[in-house]
Amino acid sequence: MTAILAFFGAFNPPTLAHLELARFAMEQTGREKVLFVPSKSAYIREEQGKDYAYSDQQRLAMLRAAAEKRPWMAVTDWEMRQPRQPRTYDTLCHLRDMGYAPSLLLGSDKLPELETVWTNVDRICKEFGMVCLARGGDPCGQMLRQDAYLRSLSPYIQLLETPPDFRALSSTAVRRAVAQYRSLEREIKAMVPEEVFGLL
Repeated sequence: MTAILAFFGAFNPPTLAHLELARFAMEQTGREKVLFVPSKSAYIREEQGKDYAYSDQQRLAMLRAAAEKRPWMAVTDWEMRQPRQPRTYDTLCHLRDMGYAPSLLLGSDKLPELETVWTNVDRICKEFGMVCLARGGDPCGQMLRQDAYLRSLSPYIQLLETPPDFRALSSTAVRRAVAQYRSLEREIKAMVPEEVFGLL
């Protein structure tokens, strides 16, 4: 079986931080690949309450384009093709059935949600294990020691300190920058001839 990290998320859009941190985690843990598992757009908008979600097709195309020059990176649209957003445990089981030996890759911002929001956490930990990237200076070790529930899971969670270069980079910041760019582009187009705009 191919040992992989399964990286779930919106990737709305995928950023250099997603890619570099995934590669970093793969190298630190000795896995062979990182499999990106984008969630459904409807789930991003309706369940996560994000202000904007690129379509499934757009996000999938972005991830596949990024994977073309990164042999360590793979992408699956399995969750997108399901009638409803699958639970993480179900997807990990599907990946295992497909011949992978997956472990869940997640950011430390998800740790406080494990007890109250997630389902099948014990099974995920015991059957697959987790690799957790500390984000934004989160004191992950302290979180695991001080919270009784997280402490019970700690034997199954490998903590990695996030390299500082990518801590502040987020999909939200990218979406804001794109919106500003589009607004400025419209303003400039209204001020110059079309032929001139193409030469700016």
